[in-house]
Amino acid sequence: MPEQPILSVESVSKHYGALCAVNQVSFQLGSGFHALLGPNGAGKSTLFQLLTGLFAPDQGEIRLNGVSIRHNLTQALAQMGVVFQQPALDLDLSLQANLDFYGRLHGMRKAEIRERSAAELAQLELTESAKRPCRTLSGGNRRKVELARALLTGPQLLLMDEATVGLDPASRAALLAYVHRLCHQQGLSVLWATHLIDEAEQADQVLVMHKGKLLAQAAPAELIAQTGAPSLLEAFFHLSGEPSSVGANCAGARESLAGQAPTAL
Repeated sequence: MPEQPILSVESVSKHYGALCAVNQVSFQLGSGFHALLGPNGAGKSTLFQLLTGLFAPDQGEIRLNGVSIRHNLTQALAQMGVVFQQPALDLDLSLQANLDFYGRLHGMRKAEIRERSAAELAQLELTESAKRPCRTLSGGNRRKVELARALLTGPQLLLMDEATVGLDPASRAALLAYVHRLCHQQGLSVLWATHLIDEAEQADQVLVMHKGKLLAQAAPAELIAQTGAPSLLEAFFHLSGEPSSVGANCAGARESLAGQAPTAL
């Protein structure tokens, strides 16, 4: 872990009435691919809303490169790119127009927007589609545009919230592979929220979240060794206290990223 982590979360909690959606969560992230693993309802999306400043935590502190999100939100967000689970493109605008609008919101010059967007679209093999309305794109390519938009400002932290939901296996594999390359080539820090075991198995670190609490943070192999489990799926059930029989069907339907249905919690 670097002397100053890229992302630091300290004792963060968030309540909705009597429900504690995020409960005293603390962790630090450096560069690399970090999977936030948990079933639906674990608190992953609420945590992302806190990290992006959409909601303020009831207690605790979130810092991005030492900058407090609570006290310096604009400065912190300038270092962050986000792809939310729900699509957020203007489907009637072209790919380039969506990127232009986002860049202007962040105070980028037109020449800078065009230079960076051209590079991102080329990397994602979308150059020839730059003038097409986003409505005409496949689900996988729309996700690529959202990723290009998130990377437009050159962030140090990329948040991906269930970003492969609804994608076919080939598109899912391509998106994962590209984000992994970004981590290795650019030193990017990625927090990838997922409920799919195969996506977490490829991570440098896995943060296991269940019922609002962070249960563990370690490499997949370390979690397996620590729990004595035969797989990451079984390690999750060991950590969460859930009966492993609940996941029996999931364990028997593993995803190879080449074809079958994804393995989910």
